[in-house]
Amino acid sequence: MTIGVLGLQGDFREHLHILEQLGIAGRDVRNPQALEEVEGLIIPGGESTALARLLDNSGLFEPIRQRGHRGFPLFGTCAGMILLAKRASPALGRSLGLIDIDVARNAYGRQIESFEAELEVNSIGRVQAVFIRAPQVIRLGPEVQVLADYQGQPVVARQSNVLVASFHPELSGETRLHEYFAQMIVERAHS
Repeated sequence: MTIGVLGLQGDFREHLHILEQLGIAGRDVRNPQALEEVEGLIIPGGESTALARLLDNSGLFEPIRQRGHRGFPLFGTCAGMILLAKRASPALGRSLGLIDIDVARNAYGRQIESFEAELEVNSIGRVQAVFIRAPQVIRLGPEVQVLADYQGQPVVARQSNVLVASFHPELSGETRLHEYFAQMIVERAHS
């Protein structure tokens, strides 16, 4: 199994390091050809507006969207959650729209208001979460399963082949969400 990490901007190196720790092959994905060589894709945290523009410029926007609609496993953290959401406010322009949620960008405050919290995630256990200018889910579609919340707000959610987290598990060295995502890829391969 090879898991791709969108390497256009943001903390993609940290995700690749987590995959390496787990003994999973990771690949930096910067173009459509690299996307074809992976079984799943992590869209990391970073600056969502810049990432959206870079997705367009790299030619990756449509291939990711089309593959996502066909069941390709995707995992978005922080800005990755924003890009995968159906809608974001303030508006992002276009989003991939692969999970039926609406999010408010930077809802937990500015960078100076960043914080860490321990969360209980269904099917995973306790994880350390780093919130940096994190998005907040403001609407959940009926098919979306909430796996964890923080102060009553969903912060980890899944809809079919798409997993999202409001926070940065890779910055705390947390591996269990990556393991869960790898299991999603294995399950897809066997279905």
